Amino acid sequence: MCVLGEGIVAKRLLHLNGLSGVNEFVYVSRHGSSQDIVGLVEVRTLVIPAAGLGTRFLPATKAVPKELMPIGDIPAIQLVIDEALGAGIDHVVIVGSSSKPALEEYFSPRPDLERMMREKGNDEMADRLAAIGRDWRVSIVHQDDPKGLGHAVGCASSVVGGDAFVVSLPDEIMSGPQFLQKMIDVCSTTSGSVVGLMEVDRSQVSAYGVVAPAGAMTDGVVEIRDLVEKPTVEEAPSSLIIIGRYVLTTDIFDEIARLQPGAGGELQLTDAIRAQAQRAPLHGVDTMVKRWDTGTPAGFLTAAVEIALLHGWADGLESRLSDIIGGRS
Repeated sequence: MCVLGEGIVAKRLLHLNGLSGVNEFVYVSRHGSSQDIVGLVEVRTLVIPAAGLGTRFLPATKAVPKELMPIGDIPAIQLVIDEALGAGIDHVVIVGSSSKPALEEYFSPRPDLERMMREKGNDEMADRLAAIGRDWRVSIVHQDDPKGLGHAVGCASSVVGGDAFVVSLPDEIMSGPQFLQKMIDVCSTTSGSVVGLMEVDRSQVSAYGVVAPAGAMTDGVVEIRDLVEKPTVEEAPSSLIIIGRYVLTTDIFDEIARLQPGAGGELQLTDAIRAQAQRAPLHGVDTMVKRWDTGTPAGFLTAAVEIALLHGWADGLESRLSDIIGGRS
């Protein structure tokens, strides 16, 4: 359970150093307060909100968390983690739910399975299994009463250390770490929060958070004056939407604790960032990598096919798809 302000959070630390796995739960109180951030900001932690029920993927998600559904043979959440690892992250915080124990099982060591793979002569697979979390730390907290993205991020406050941290939405997969690395670099040099941006047709803005730039974009970076959650087309300050990558300074937790329900009756992360931006710099970085939105079955299937083709995971897939499409025309 996660209760902002009082904060009893179930915290699980998995010591995945190849020697042992610790499967104990301890309870810790929410701690930490706003801090004066001066100079270069260190960003080493990734927070992934993963407590949702994945209702658009039912009945599959009745048993399998959407985050573990495979792209090729890699769970979608692992692709998001790999992106962050490539940008220098070494601590991953999963905001999960007690109703989704499979997520915790995925990050737990399985020496028996590794041993079986080696006995079968499949050392490559055994090495892949052993590598899950081997060089990075995993913390798992529970959000059993989902109240929006702001609430989910707030549930991670007890285990996020350092000056700033990344939030990556698992419904969005990027083709590489360059975009996130640039966001981290901007945060480090400005000592302020950074949001990922993408320009869309103005007719689409009402489904997203939209930013009001303070000036012109330079080298893919723009200072942000304000932002609005799901505005009407007429009220939208620009056609630059916020996508599912954030680098946030840790004083965002104070703003989240003060949040009142916003759009949809939820605690909106956008509202907390907006409040933070009234007293600290806020910048946006325009994405320069391929982005896949896997939030719907059609989007997930598209991502699976395109990523498989991009990485050459399925020999002959392109020609087979051409035959299928040709046969339907």
